[in-house]
Amino acid sequence: MKIIIINGPNLNLLGKREPEIYGSQTFEDYFVSLQAEFPNIELVYFQSNIEGEIISKIQETGFTFDGIILNAAAYTHTSVGIGDAVKSITAPVIEVHISNTFSRESFRHQSYISPNAKGIIIGFGLESYKLAIQAFL
Repeated sequence: MKIIIINGPNLNLLGKREPEIYGSQTFEDYFVSLQAEFPNIELVYFQSNIEGEIISKIQETGFTFDGIILNAAAYTHTSVGIGDAVKSITAPVIEVHISNTFSRESFRHQSYISPNAKGIIIGFGLESYKLAIQAFL
């Protein structure tokens, strides 16, 4: 099984950015622990702050990978293009958010990804990614 985790803008700052919301662990460190916990799954990680790069990665992997775990971060609420990319591919996508977006600003309650996602996991911290992997098993 081959799964890619695609993270959007500002998630490269995990461990430094708003630790009261996002925790103090870097995603890179967490990713190593995911790889160790799921040794029979080929896990790939990609992060970009650039919307077009995220769309390109979804298109590149969306026909050959078994699944995509997508945390588009702020683009979740603004990017019709990312939503259209998810709609256009054959790989199932699980939308993930570290924080509970419904307990935050009202603009974060809208998602352009959700209508075409296999499922949504929101608010379990970094463990949201682990839950998404388990959903593919």
